[in-house]
Amino acid sequence: MSISLPLLLFFIVVVTSGAATDLPMTAAADLPFPNELAKTLSQTPTNFTLPPISQSPQPSAPAPAPPLPGPLVPALFVLGDSSVDCGTNNFLGTFARADRPPYGRDFDTHSPTGRFSNGRIPVDYLALKLGLPFVPSYLGQTGSIKDMMHGVNFASAASGIIFSSGSELGQHVSFSQQVQQLADTVQHFILQMGEDSTAKLISQSVVYISIGVNDYIHYYLQNESGVQKLYLPWGFAQFLASNVRQEIKNLHNMFVRRFVVMGLAPIGCAPHYLWEYNSEEGECIEEINDEVMEFNLVMRRMVWELNRDLPDGKVIFCDVFEGSMDIMKNHERYGFEVTSDACCGLGRYNGWIMCLSPEMACVNASSHIWWDQFHPTDAVNAILADNVWNGSHTNMCYPMNLEQMVAQTGRP
Repeated sequence: MSISLPLLLFFIVVVTSGAATDLPMTAAADLPFPNELAKTLSQTPTNFTLPPISQSPQPSAPAPAPPLPGPLVPALFVLGDSSVDCGTNNFLGTFARADRPPYGRDFDTHSPTGRFSNGRIPVDYLALKLGLPFVPSYLGQTGSIKDMMHGVNFASAASGIIFSSGSELGQHVSFSQQVQQLADTVQHFILQMGEDSTAKLISQSVVYISIGVNDYIHYYLQNESGVQKLYLPWGFAQFLASNVRQEIKNLHNMFVRRFVVMGLAPIGCAPHYLWEYNSEEGECIEEINDEVMEFNLVMRRMVWELNRDLPDGKVIFCDVFEGSMDIMKNHERYGFEVTSDACCGLGRYNGWIMCLSPEMACVNASSHIWWDQFHPTDAVNAILADNVWNGSHTNMCYPMNLEQMVAQTGRP
């Protein structure tokens, strides 16, 4: 194994410190929450000047096998964090990047693309189920409407619902900025296709949202700005859900009618926290998982309210915690041998230092649940995508799964 000492020491600081560098941010939503937090959340927009890149990143969306004849929806639009980033952060000045080996070693191209996995991420599997090609990164596009007709991925690793969540790692595109990028894309479609054709395309497409984990990893759990004194876990979850609700309503005003909202995974079982909290035998950190479950419960209630308030829309909530815990509890049935140790990393549970080189990775990632400190393997992503699609392993989506939603709303 060959890792330079300065690089290793840097990542030791990044992983173990709770101090975040103050980076610019946009104004927070007008919501009822303490003024102290409002001041923290209200700053100026991020500068998106692209940093020097040591090498050209691999394409974020290489063409897979040809999609099925007649896609079930016109397009798939993705917003979120590293769970669904397919290459956005390749173009940003950040340490939250997955554009170096061994990331992507088991992907279709056997090369890194910016996906935080050894292979595919859930939206790759769902795109194929919908009869679509892999969805490309927004920042990797040329601006051609042809390149965006089947969807765009706006997700950015380290991003959160709170603008500054994850900012200690560098630049990212926050959730509210991603929504604005989608709004810009819709306007681009209108200019090229007209409003009626755009409204039809967008309303029949699916918007997939996977966001919120960094608001816990990089904000609440680190008690940034004394947030734990301002909010108990339940109140913090409601604050986050209120922001997501408003952004979904904003998307609804842009013709979006089909939403898939993902809950949070059991990050208390992630190798990093097993290492940080000195888990004795790989048992999950329950105090963290309790907060995740509260967030998911609040989000599920929020989705129920949206379905009530937006009668012409369909919003489904998928409880990733529920699906992931089923995998962990029944790992042998799913074919997993290693449940606590990451395939790639350093330290106990491979949770101390992030995945930096091929020499740090295990031989067979498919036998592991976790790929690195925080992200699951391709094999887990495939199972979770199956559950989102039709609940083939665990019914974790409410009030219906994606296949049922598409069937109810009809094909284009």
